[in-house]
Amino acid sequence: MAEFLTVALVCAKTLAAPDCSRDTALDVFVAPAPSPITCMMQGETLAAQAGLLDRATNYLKIGCERRRTASLAPSATVSANAP
Repeated sequence: MAEFLTVALVCAKTLAAPDCSRDTALDVFVAPAPSPITCMMQGETLAAQAGLLDRATNYLKIGCERRRTASLAPSATVSANAP
């Protein structure tokens, strides 16, 4: 399993770069990446392949995130005599 996720955000030019997030982006592309270098390289490719990047009105913000894994908490013990 890839350790990183490429996150490519297509944001409106009217939105400041620090405010561009998954919640405010016009489009969000996420893909697994095996390394940070691959992560950065494939961000622009994702947006270009989708054809959604109009440089006149939008910009691309690429980020790399470590993949999170859910920790499994032990389930509650159920009594054998419970109704």
